[in-house]
Amino acid sequence: MANDADSICHSFLDNLYFIQARFPNVATRNDYYLALAWTIRDRLLRRWIDTASTYYKGACRSVCYLSAEYLPGPHLRNAILSQDIEVQVRKALSGMGLDFDILADQELEPGLGNGGLGRLAACYLDSLATLEIPCIAYGIRYEFGIFEQDIRKGRQTERTDKWLRLGNAWEIPRPEIAFEVGFGGHTERYRDGSGQQKVRWVPGYMVKGVAYDSPIPGYKVATVNLLRLWSAEACESFDFSVFNQGNYQQAVEEKIISETISKVLYPNDEPIQGQQLRLQQQYFFASCSMQDMIRIFLQQKGRIEELASKFAIQLNDTHPTLAVAELMRLLVDVHGLGWDAAWKLVTRMFGYTNHTLLPEALETWPVDLITPLLPRHLEIIYEINYRFLGEVRARWPNDTARVARMSLIDETGGRKLRMAHLATIASHTINGVAELHSRLLRESVLRDFAELYPDRFTNVTNGITPRRFVALANPGLAALITETIGDGWLRDLEMLRELEPLAESAEFRDAWRDVKLGNKRRLAQYVSKREHAVVDPHTMFDMQVKRFHEYKRQHLNILHLISRYLKLKEDPGLDLPARTWFFGGKAAPGYFLAKQMIELVLGVARVINQDRSVRERMQVVFLPNFNVKHAEIIYPAADLSEQISTAGKEASGTGNMKFALNGALTLGTLDGANIEIRDAVGPENFFHFGLTENRIAEMRAAGCRPRDHYETDPDLQAALDAIAADHFSDGETGRFKALLDTLLGDDPYFVLADFRTYVDCQRRVDDAWQHEDDWIRMSILNTARCGRFSSDRAIREYCERIWDVERIQVPMSTQES
Repeated sequence: MANDADSICHSFLDNLYFIQARFPNVATRNDYYLALAWTIRDRLLRRWIDTASTYYKGACRSVCYLSAEYLPGPHLRNAILSQDIEVQVRKALSGMGLDFDILADQELEPGLGNGGLGRLAACYLDSLATLEIPCIAYGIRYEFGIFEQDIRKGRQTERTDKWLRLGNAWEIPRPEIAFEVGFGGHTERYRDGSGQQKVRWVPGYMVKGVAYDSPIPGYKVATVNLLRLWSAEACESFDFSVFNQGNYQQAVEEKIISETISKVLYPNDEPIQGQQLRLQQQYFFASCSMQDMIRIFLQQKGRIEELASKFAIQLNDTHPTLAVAELMRLLVDVHGLGWDAAWKLVTRMFGYTNHTLLPEALETWPVDLITPLLPRHLEIIYEINYRFLGEVRARWPNDTARVARMSLIDETGGRKLRMAHLATIASHTINGVAELHSRLLRESVLRDFAELYPDRFTNVTNGITPRRFVALANPGLAALITETIGDGWLRDLEMLRELEPLAESAEFRDAWRDVKLGNKRRLAQYVSKREHAVVDPHTMFDMQVKRFHEYKRQHLNILHLISRYLKLKEDPGLDLPARTWFFGGKAAPGYFLAKQMIELVLGVARVINQDRSVRERMQVVFLPNFNVKHAEIIYPAADLSEQISTAGKEASGTGNMKFALNGALTLGTLDGANIEIRDAVGPENFFHFGLTENRIAEMRAAGCRPRDHYETDPDLQAALDAIAADHFSDGETGRFKALLDTLLGDDPYFVLADFRTYVDCQRRVDDAWQHEDDWIRMSILNTARCGRFSSDRAIREYCERIWDVERIQVPMSTQES
């Protein structure tokens, strides 16, 4: 299929007529977008089929990537970039009087993730395809994704994310690839023909998982890998006999109950029904994926004993961990392997990436919830635990405390299954996602396991794809870099080092400054259109855009902002450069304090933005409904990136990398990947403040009194008193009492302890900003030295250290031109 403008135009009109059934006079913008999407997707199909054929013929080892979340962002622009056909597409559309940018903006992005976990998975899929690594990624096709965030009366409200409502041209339904998934019921013991004792699970009811496939193209290569998402359906969607009896609702009851499993991303798990649904989701996804993996293997006439030679399975956090028990069930109960042979296969295949150090984020499931839902799997987990604890007791005789700590079952406060423990003992390799995080995993969260299996632990620092977050998000910067050093940097990000000497070139700094100002003007136009606010692109754009959580400490940023405002009110002559603060991100619907933090941002913004006396020096903007599409506008416009989490709490972060790669300077703690960014760009190009993880541990052990900081720091006291006095409460008395009580009570994330060093660091930022040429020089060096934070580097490390998979080159079709 040719890629010249005339051929694209012809395909576009064919798709408009024959798929959308529209002619130009009556076609809507969405009709045009879908016609374009079909046109571009069709050009990927040849590569997709060639990729699958190459993998099948070569019987090569593939990565089986399991993730409950994916945030791929809009597909269209990425598919066009991967094929390097944007010029031809624009020409074809222009010839028909259509605007490419308007049509591309019509695409609704898949809301299949909550934040960094899903976006990281999408970056890794992009790199796997670009590096020509065989991969099948598995997940859930949520009908409704992460909620849409609205701001009403100064509060976050949640709206259903109906991302499929206008159609999805990027998926291919595979109704013939479907698996039955059981729940409930009971198990039976019996002896097979050779007298061996076996176990048979007799489920109480079944659900069907149907595959939906999406292409994941590599950049300028023929490889197109597969993202396979599972949708839940009823095995029998309509009971005709019940319908004929007049019970119309009961006739479709099974369909409604079954489809609930893939209805929504992360249902509220506060009620028991929500917990059960989340557990059902996790098992449904794991079972479909493991059954499909074995189907593909047997399709190639393989012997089940050789399964590990075909697949390397990666658990992206603990959500898919039931795949361990499910694969054991399939190998032992269905395919007849002995326990030891099956466990050997499992531990050769699984790898586990841990993404959190927060105790509340380490998944556990009540045994009482698992028992009626997955009785066979609980038996398997008990057997795994029995054998594993035997190994622990042999190594540490009479150490009952250690046995209790390492058991898969937490016996304290109600029996619970520890998913991180199951993932750890089933995996040949466990990795953290930043050097500090990996060290803390070994020293704290999984210390006992690291002592038992020291060789299993490693680190792979997260990475981001420069295709999405520079080439697509920041075309002005991409063009400047390519004009300067060529386009090889998009496949080898370390080439950005060639920009370093140009930081001393006045001409190059001027060009860099112009690109940054253009990006800030683009964001200003977006804010004007969406939020009806006017921002000055010549002010410093100070950004903290990420999921709202206490450990990410948006409230520390707000406290400084309030303090700065009060000082300007007291002394308007203060030499403080003009700044515009941008906040964005969602709070989990049930996370009260995080939602209060958003309310405080909005309350402070309302007061400051309405105060004429500071309007030219301070402005605060909240950007609702942060997603990948919005991120592509936000990251390139940042001057300052606020990465201020409590040291030892952020596993890695990737927003810090996206900002730095786009030339923002980082103000941050020594937490997560901030440490490695600081090492890479140079301490002189990074604004560091705050307590270290070790110092926090010492203070926590010694006991600390947050109120001491309040009583000894007049600026902090003034800021907290202004909140307590309801200055930002919009007339609602005591609105932020719970937040204040937490800060002055136990302050678990050391906000008050870090306030003074944070304010002092902000003064250094002010001073640096007033030396514009030096700031631009530091901006260039940040970008030039961020090459190691490419997801391509991370995937190479996974391939070498964990997966043992190799590049398989797919020949480029001669039909493309």
